[in-house]
Amino acid sequence: MKQVLCLILFFCCRHSQAQFVHDPVMIRQDSTWYLFCTGNGITVYSSPDMKNWQQQPPVFATPPSWTKAAVAGFKGHTWAPDISYHNGWYYLYYAVSAFGKNTSAIGVAVNRTLDPRSCDFKWIDKGMVIQSVPGRDNWNAIDPALTRDDNGVPWLSFGSFWGGIKMFKLDTTATRPAVPEVWYTLAARHRDEALADSLPGNGAIEAPFIYKKNGYYYLFVSFDYCCRGEKSTYKIMVGRAAQLQGPYTDKDNRRMTEGGGTLVLAGDDRWHGVGHNAVMGYNGNDYLVFHGYDAGNRGKPTLRVELLQWENSWPVVKQVLAETTR
Repeated sequence: MKQVLCLILFFCCRHSQAQFVHDPVMIRQDSTWYLFCTGNGITVYSSPDMKNWQQQPPVFATPPSWTKAAVAGFKGHTWAPDISYHNGWYYLYYAVSAFGKNTSAIGVAVNRTLDPRSCDFKWIDKGMVIQSVPGRDNWNAIDPALTRDDNGVPWLSFGSFWGGIKMFKLDTTATRPAVPEVWYTLAARHRDEALADSLPGNGAIEAPFIYKKNGYYYLFVSFDYCCRGEKSTYKIMVGRAAQLQGPYTDKDNRRMTEGGGTLVLAGDDRWHGVGHNAVMGYNGNDYLVFHGYDAGNRGKPTLRVELLQWENSWPVVKQVLAETTR
């Protein structure tokens, strides 16, 4: 299994209908891997070996009714899902947004199983969790990622551009903000203060993912620009903290709220931008799951999985692992 896991995986394989994948997150149930990513109704794939992928029906055949009120004209293209399991339920957070605006909202759906053959399989949408409004909020409600602290309390991190990466405590159902609301800013980059709150600005940071290891919480984020094919400049950065709420600092002890971050992985001649990662632990190893813009395939965003190693309690990617045959 380790040899199978240590691959860069492409969705151009013979069992997949996909041409590309964006914002991937992966989880294992029983002997099957499930991958969720940005797409109409949330795109889903399954695989017995992380190599041969079968497309499954989307999570939502039609958009949840609340989404059209939150984002005028929303037609179902749903962003950046996050999947986790707790107390017998799978929690799938997702974002709806108008591109380049903070007209955005995060929702959550739950399911007893990820196996569509099971009689218990049914996605139940729990509605909107949080919403950002242009001119009112200097933050953007996209790119959700759930983390539970040492006491099992759920927290949701999220964010893109504007005021950076935010996190707030959820209630015991993990579907709504706790009352009273408790919020933190985890990371940010300099943004031109003269810009209106309705504009994303130039503080290019997004896609948080928090992973606990070696007694620290590690905050992974993406710097710079996605979604430009071969002109993408995406890169994966990290900081760590002793407490979930921060402060997160990099190797040089710079706070991530002040633009700090240690490079984990950047693009190269083959991969023009890599980012929007998750981290997955399995069978004693940790893996970095993300997408890269493939210069060998017209800049299409493609799934990559890399072995994540640790040196002096910092994550490193030492090698580019072998590609599967297309």
